[in-house]
Amino acid sequence: MYYVLTFFYYEECGENMTTLVNDIAKITLSTPFAVGDVNVYLVKGDALTLVDAGPLTDTAWVQLTEQLSILGYTPGDIEQIVLTHHHPDHAGLLDRFPSAVTVYGHRYNRFWLHRDARFHEVYDRFFMQLAMESGLPEVYRTAVPKFKSPLKFMGDRKLDVEIGEGDSVPGMEGWSIIETLGHAQSHLSFYRERDGVLIAGDHILATISPNPLIEPPFEGETGRPKPMLEYNASLKKLLDYPISIAYTGHGADVTDVHGLIPKRLRKQDERAKGVLEMIKGNRVTVFEICKALFPSVYQKELGLTLSETIGQLDYLESLQFIRKEKLDGIYYYFA
Repeated sequence: MYYVLTFFYYEECGENMTTLVNDIAKITLSTPFAVGDVNVYLVKGDALTLVDAGPLTDTAWVQLTEQLSILGYTPGDIEQIVLTHHHPDHAGLLDRFPSAVTVYGHRYNRFWLHRDARFHEVYDRFFMQLAMESGLPEVYRTAVPKFKSPLKFMGDRKLDVEIGEGDSVPGMEGWSIIETLGHAQSHLSFYRERDGVLIAGDHILATISPNPLIEPPFEGETGRPKPMLEYNASLKKLLDYPISIAYTGHGADVTDVHGLIPKRLRKQDERAKGVLEMIKGNRVTVFEICKALFPSVYQKELGLTLSETIGQLDYLESLQFIRKEKLDGIYYYFA
């Protein structure tokens, strides 16, 4: 899921490609989120594959059914669903499909798709700890459980088959999997070498930079993921692939991926350098920086703005521009 913050701007595309071109059809669905419409893709191969599924709303289901009908199919014709990542605007409608439909995705999808009591325990404990370490005043901590509110647009369906970097998906001959972590800890992109097509999910978007979202670590891992660093590394990874076009999760296709990547990296570096200037001469908490960066929206979008702030701090810390110290359970950053 992508959320628009102060740093980013969303441009409505209005494009709808409900025709099969090179065995791929773009299907555009409405979402209840600020990002607007989401793109899912029907891929015709040895199996009829849907890449991503849209949010769990009646509107999205009707739109999906209607656009499949234009292509000559029904939801019952879908043989398998492949996920770029677990966010509700991409994985919400899974349980509207018959159980015979095989769901493929990164192993981290298991944590999010079938949310049992263990999920809520891990999620709540992780984010409450993060809130305290970020210096969040107690009055704001009541907002932490609300970080999960978008999950009401995601059903309850288990992942059938784990896939990852270098794997292939049965029924999608010629497609390889690239692990592109950052925007989500489960994010995968799908590349077809013969024509350079990339189904990029939210990893590459035409007019906005995805927000690398803080999420709990993989089971068995103790360190907090650093999604901004992962996202930058995943962007650079794509420079090794001759990509002709990227079909994106939101908005327009991208035809110059290799030209866009350096622009994204430079822009992110500029944002981080702005944060560095705020830190110089001070000892500040994540929450204090967050308030300064997003004075008009931090209360309404606390989880998202904290993610963005922590991402910039992780980046600056990785370059040794800043350091942090922990005092009474709170991290303080200084340059």
